[in-house]
Amino acid sequence: MTRYILKRIFYLFLMLLIIASITFFMMKALPGTPYTNQAKLSPEQIATLNQKYGFNKPLWVQYFMYLGNLLHGDLGTSFQFNNQPVTQLIGNHVGPSVQLGLQAMILGTILGIILGSIAAIKKHSWIDALTTIVSILGLSIPSFVLAILLQWFFGFKIQLLPVALWHGFSSSILPTLALTALPLASIARYMRTEMVDVLSSDYIELARAKGDDSSEVILKHAIRNSLIPIITVIGPMAVQIMTGSMVVESIFSIPGIGNQFVQSILTNDYPTIMGLTLFYSFLMVVVILITDIMYGVIDPRIRLGKGGKA
Repeated sequence: MTRYILKRIFYLFLMLLIIASITFFMMKALPGTPYTNQAKLSPEQIATLNQKYGFNKPLWVQYFMYLGNLLHGDLGTSFQFNNQPVTQLIGNHVGPSVQLGLQAMILGTILGIILGSIAAIKKHSWIDALTTIVSILGLSIPSFVLAILLQWFFGFKIQLLPVALWHGFSSSILPTLALTALPLASIARYMRTEMVDVLSSDYIELARAKGDDSSEVILKHAIRNSLIPIITVIGPMAVQIMTGSMVVESIFSIPGIGNQFVQSILTNDYPTIMGLTLFYSFLMVVVILITDIMYGVIDPRIRLGKGGKA
């Protein structure tokens, strides 16, 4: 198991290196500079800034300087956000983003499991049909479209919840609902499919033949065994919520890292773009790492090498 985990960690760092390299060269290919829109700067001041930040050096030198700074945990300094270090910028704004992501994943997972289970138990009923419709709508409607609809209805029409800005938990309800649709729909669909198969399996029939209570069979056997494949869905789902939250945060003017990411792209703030890209990528590969480890724990065959040795 230790060898399996170390191998996955090696792939994690290799993936981050590839992402950092691709992001760096893509940023350098963009037209303009982080201070292109600052018309008050004279050519002499621009030349001084280029020398200070190394923009006047050859591209390969800038690349290795960037990698060297990364090894020391230095993501650079933001040009647009009051010259803050990017690490400090992420630390100051990660709270709302994490709160939204956790709330959406927890709510979507719980509701998805409940809806999927009920749909499987009541197969071919109106409840099953309604769950299918909810799943299709949740997968089809983009989170930012749903965010605008929720903002219009609950914020403007009935004025029940805050429309924008961050004033605590009440401000997180609408963006959380907008982000919840995707995990709810996907998990409900997967849960329904898996549970239908489980309910028709031999060991469920055996449990029923032994006289076990119907609710006991569903809770202890059907739902429990149906949850195992859901691990496959939760990992990529968390990543999708991370990336989807960027636009949703911007719509609701939430001071999270997603909103900062959008603003940094609009202003060519290279260090912030690359720093936030790496941060999102780090979260993504960590989620994948945890998922791989959970696979290895659940099914030992996954972590076995040739000859059956771990």
